[in-house]
Parts: sequence; C-alpha cells; structure tokens
Amino acid sequence: MSLTWQISLILLFASQSYCEICTFKRFGALICQFNDLLMRKLDHKILTTKSKKQLYLYKINFKMVVTLERKSRIRVRAIPKIPETLVYETIDGKPFYYKGYREVLSKKKILEEIMGCSTLQAELVSYIMKAVFRNAFFDDYRIYCNEIGNHIDHRNNLSNDIAIFEKSVMTPDKINTKYADVPAKVVIEIDIKADISDPEDSGYVYRKTQKLLDFGTEKVIWVFSLYGKVLIAEQGQDWITRSWDKDVELLNGHTFNIEKHLRQEGIIQ
Repeated sequence: MSLTWQISLILLFASQSYCEICTFKRFGALICQFNDLLMRKLDHKILTTKSKKQLYLYKINFKMVVTLERKSRIRVRAIPKIPETLVYETIDGKPFYYKGYREVLSKKKILEEIMGCSTLQAELVSYIMKAVFRNAFFDDYRIYCNEIGNHIDHRNNLSNDIAIFEKSVMTPDKINTKYADVPAKVVIEIDIKADISDPEDSGYVYRKTQKLLDFGTEKVIWVFSLYGKVLIAEQGQDWITRSWDKDVELLNGHTFNIEKHLRQEGIIQ
C-alpha cells in the first residue's frame, strides 16, 4: 500500500460529516485494521528509511488515523423516547405533549403535577357546567367533561374540556371504553393544555378548532383565562374574539357570562 493511497483514503474518511462517520456500521473495525497496518509499516520505515521527510509524512499519517479511530468510538446520544402518557393530543399525526412535559422528563415534576388544572380553570368548568344543566339541556343532550377524548381518524385524537353531544348522535351503542368517534354539537375549551413552545405550533388553537368544525362540531368556544378573552368559532361564520364580560351563547339562546360570575363569587373585584 503506497503512502499516497493511504493518505488519500484517510482524507476521504475525514471529509465525511461527523454524523455520517458515526453511522458507518463497520467503520470502527475498518479503522482498527487500517491502524494496525500503518503501525507495522511505520515500524518498518523507522528501521529501514533514511529519509527524514518520508518518516515525517508517516508520523502525520499515523496521527490522523488515531484521531479518526477515537472519533469512530464516539456514539451519538440517543434521544429518549417520550412516554405515551405525556401525549395530550395528536393533530395530523403530530403528538402534542402536556404543557410541562419537559420537567417530567428531567424528573423535576411528576406526571400528575402537569395533568391537573388550576383552581380558576376548575371554577370556570364548574360554572359553565352549571349553566348547561340549569337550562335543562340534558333532556336532549349528553354533557361530558374531564377531557373526553375525540377520535376523528388515525392521525387525529383530540381532548375536550366540555363536550355537548346530541343524544341522537351519541347513541347508547356509542358509549363504551373508547374515545368518542362522533362529533359533539358544542365543544368548550378552558385554556391551552398542550405544550406549544415550538414556534411551528403557534397556530395550535386554530388547527384544533378547524379540525373539530370539519369533523362536524357546530360551535367551538375557547376561554383564555390569562387574558379574559373568549373565542367563538361556528360553522359557516366568522370567528369572533371578545372580552369575557360579554354574554356567550351556548345553545338555543342560553348564555353564560364569565366575568359576571367571577364578580358575584368575589373572585375578581
């Protein structure tokens, strides 16, 4: 094996990216064999050659091989698989994890700490549920809460804080241990539970809302407690965002007013 060929082979390997080198299945073994060969040739040259220049080139050659061999032993750290229990929803095949899931992965929090809601969120759910039952909706509708799952298709599984189903749609045979596979008439969401820290997920609310409307839900209501705002999206109408001091219609002219309720309860002044 000529010196020129050896150096050419080393430079060829050196030109590969780090990730490519790490993915060569037999690269480590190849380097070890090549290293042994060079060491034998180098020992022979040291004993027989009288050319300082040639000996210098072999030393450089040997140093490059040792460096590459050490790199070949480095393995890229595998990205830990995120447990299914941390998946809040799936939209278009993309999993959206619970807000705070990174703290669970780093063992700073436990799963239950990020899955629960705040007392304000619980109060809002309780108030809206009371508003629903106060208007005797349950005669014709099934009213579910507790993040009922909504299976649209194999790439879309959503969670809803409150979902109002028509009994003619959510028939008894549809009530089982699986997610609902029929659309709710009205869906109400209290704040965003999913982690949307990725800039690509900035349109999460609109994507989820449109998925529900496309599936057949007639109205989607979002309550954003941090801003005191309500988003109302209905089939065939412009979406409206308003302050939560305004009345919001649930169904058939029945309304609720969040700020009025919070003031009556002394929660806000």
